[in-house]
Amino acid sequence: MSGIVCAVRGGPDSQPTINRAITLAKETNLSLFFLYIVNLEFLDRTASSRTHTISKELAQMGEFILLTAQAKAASQGIKAQGVIKHGDVTEEIVILCHELSATYLVIGQPKFKSEDNVFTAALHQAFIQRIETQTGARVVLPEEQ
Repeated sequence: MSGIVCAVRGGPDSQPTINRAITLAKETNLSLFFLYIVNLEFLDRTASSRTHTISKELAQMGEFILLTAQAKAASQGIKAQGVIKHGDVTEEIVILCHELSATYLVIGQPKFKSEDNVFTAALHQAFIQRIETQTGARVVLPEEQ
């Protein structure tokens, strides 16, 4: 199987990524898979006994985000599937791309001037190269038309 994996986090900043994935699915006639990853890495340094509850709540939020993305795709004639994974973001993207023999991976384009951004331009480019090397999928960003 080949297809398009679109990694989403949710919120308004994910809309260009979702739109690009839908457009790419229309252009290529490939299956579309929206991916949401529950990553609790931010809790590693806490002694929270609520980790299971938080994980469950984030997964439920992810389901809603994926259903919204799937509905948007359906409104444009594209049937998409939603996939929720738990763990390291990079590892889970690679695993799903391998499982699906993905041709494309659509990811967001960070706002590099934003204070809350975890990526610099150099880190983002290194991430893209690593993903492409590990999966064989071509990474597509929202602004590519």
